[in-house]
Amino acid sequence: MKIAFLGLGNMGAPMAENLAAAGHDVTGFDPAGGEASFPMAASGAEAVAGAEVVITMLPSGEVLRSVAREILPSMAAGAVFLDCSTVDVESARDVAEEAAAAGLLPLDAPVSGGIGGAKAGTLTFMVGGDPDAFDRAGPLFEVMGQKAVHCGQSGNGQAAKICNNMILGTTMIVTCEAFALADRLGLDRQAMFDVVSTSSGYSWSMNAYCPAPGIGPESPADNGYAPGFASELMLKDLRLAAAAAETAKAETPMGRTALELYRTFVEEEGGQGRDFSAMFERFAGR
Repeated sequence: MKIAFLGLGNMGAPMAENLAAAGHDVTGFDPAGGEASFPMAASGAEAVAGAEVVITMLPSGEVLRSVAREILPSMAAGAVFLDCSTVDVESARDVAEEAAAAGLLPLDAPVSGGIGGAKAGTLTFMVGGDPDAFDRAGPLFEVMGQKAVHCGQSGNGQAAKICNNMILGTTMIVTCEAFALADRLGLDRQAMFDVVSTSSGYSWSMNAYCPAPGIGPESPADNGYAPGFASELMLKDLRLAAAAAETAKAETPMGRTALELYRTFVEEEGGQGRDFSAMFERFAGR
């Protein structure tokens, strides 16, 4: 396919490289520039001209809206507009409406799997939008990821992502708390892991991404908490979840508690730039 890829940061660049390596005709654009194995355009509008699929990986709903205003008039009628950013549901739905009005096929498809998953092509895509557009993008999901789930109408991909990460943020905090408590009670960390990972305390945060160094499969905890998923990105997602909950009038007390703990960790306790599992040191050091 002829693909335009806008937003070539830590996630977007390896995703685009995987598409190019699979034989797709990729043209990239990022205002910060950078080198790639595929051609780079001078602007977003230039990149999308004639593309069958336009993929964006952008930092916020505000940026998504701005980029959409620039590129929608230059996109070919019937093209798929595949936004892989993690943004607020309202922005995703507004941009999808604008794209549909322009004769395009919009999909919101935020991802899970972090930088490692982007490089390895093992991301999970949570996708909202037209089922036919989802089918057309299927071969691209297969290159960039290991799974793509169609979640319904436009915006539902974002809804699934923020609900997932609200669970992830809260379970990581309680996993960190539990290890810190085990330390104080004199329980060996390996014994703690061996019990919890095979009983009712099982979770992804414990079993696949253990926040205690040297325990379980290799994780950022074993690399000085260099981020696979940075704390400030978890904070961003928890803020999106809180905003969505307020709009929907949903009660999310655990999610809001996790939001406040990550806000404090990132903004006041040196957590910025560190993996979100580095929250463990906040509890273990007390």
